[in-house]
Amino acid sequence: MTANDPIKLVLVDDHKLMRETWKMLLESDSRIKVIAECASGAEAIACAKNLKPDVMMMDINMSPINGFEATREIVKDNPDIKIIGVSINNQLSYVRTIMQLGAKGYVTKNSTREEMLEAITTVQEGKTFICKEIQ
Repeated sequence: MTANDPIKLVLVDDHKLMRETWKMLLESDSRIKVIAECASGAEAIACAKNLKPDVMMMDINMSPINGFEATREIVKDNPDIKIIGVSINNQLSYVRTIMQLGAKGYVTKNSTREEMLEAITTVQEGKTFICKEIQ
């Protein structure tokens, strides 16, 4: 990846409207290219293996494979993929758990577009990101 290449992003959420909204909001920034959308944890695991994205936005509350389990599997096999946990939940236990499983960031569904973009670019640079609502 060169400095001018867009960040290859995969969106994972079991709600189609969330994925479509995130895609529209995030792709309006030239630094981001959504390369896939996944509706489940199982799809996310397969997508990570096949597409090797730079960053994945991972909804936590999905079934049967939730975002915690999907993150654990993806990071184990693809440690270079940076995962940002996403949830409506702002409890610290969620943040701690997903970060311990290898995620590099956490945003809530209350986060702004700007905060989501900041999260994506920050984790792509190798740093961690926690949204303001949690801090």
